[in-house]
Amino acid sequence: MTAIPIRAGVATYNALVGAGVLETIGENAAQLFRGGRCAIVADENTAAFFAKTVMRSLTASGFTPFLITIPAGENSKSLQQLGLVCDEMEAAGLDRASLVFALGGGVVGDLAGFAAAIYRRGVRFVQVPTTLLAQVDSAIGGKTAVNTAAGKNLLGAFHQPALVLADTDTLRTLPPRELNQGFAEVIKHAIIADSILFDRLIDSGRSDLQTLVVRNIEIKAAIIARDARDTSGERALLNFGHTVGHAIERAAGYGELLHGEAVSLGLVAACDISVWRAGLAESEREKVASVLRQFGLPTKLPADFPRDRILSGVKSDKKFEHSEVRFVVTPELGRACLTSAVTLEDIERAIARL
Repeated sequence: MTAIPIRAGVATYNALVGAGVLETIGENAAQLFRGGRCAIVADENTAAFFAKTVMRSLTASGFTPFLITIPAGENSKSLQQLGLVCDEMEAAGLDRASLVFALGGGVVGDLAGFAAAIYRRGVRFVQVPTTLLAQVDSAIGGKTAVNTAAGKNLLGAFHQPALVLADTDTLRTLPPRELNQGFAEVIKHAIIADSILFDRLIDSGRSDLQTLVVRNIEIKAAIIARDARDTSGERALLNFGHTVGHAIERAAGYGELLHGEAVSLGLVAACDISVWRAGLAESEREKVASVLRQFGLPTKLPADFPRDRILSGVKSDKKFEHSEVRFVVTPELGRACLTSAVTLEDIERAIARL
């Protein structure tokens, strides 16, 4: 098992990564927290695979766990579902000293983390990511949120987990499409921060998932340490591909495209814009598209996709401020920067090319 220290402002915690971590979740939690009532939030699919193991481990370490299940899928990231989770936490008798365990992928982590942020004005929570996307990205850094009709992640809070427990054995249970979507965030990290990782993805791909998860957490942790609350612009680099990606996800209807699939398309668009506005070589843009296809990710939209909805989605994105897009570009693989030189016309042109 590998321990990765994470510093986010005044908060510090560890991400523990390895095979079989779920079997020792109670032991790891008991080293930091006194036992007592706790909630495990999981979607129905994840609960079927892992809830018994987690509850058994927590019970053996002096905790009294209550399982709260939600429907699987992006539609659960809603205010309505948030309220239901908080109601169940109250019914289970959780108080301000209680813990919340977010067991699952990015949807569960975002929803349960937001519930923990607002329940009794804030209780501690533990991220237990079981998907590749969550292990390398969404479980790290303390961003929690739900979606609204106006856009993705528009209601939320910064609430850092007290611990992250990433069991790489859980990745074996993922359907191919679910596993593949996680590689969109892996490829994004390589583009913005690690050209060696990018080349390794081309050469060895999926051969060592534990090493891959560890390296991606290290990349994100380093950025968060410099900009915990997305105020200096450093953390905005993690949004590479997401301005267009989020808008595509919304335009398709949440759940029609997986988050990583929409991000994959957003990465292609961001690379096109980087060619036009940041000097990225066309050959490197093609390398990105090629490696995305290598992991079964889309690089083209269907001909009948409602592209007009994408641009309106961009305008409602959190990164569109004072009628100006804070756009992340890559001048070369392994490096990224923010620019104000990108126009809505550039984005519209990139969308048209998808």
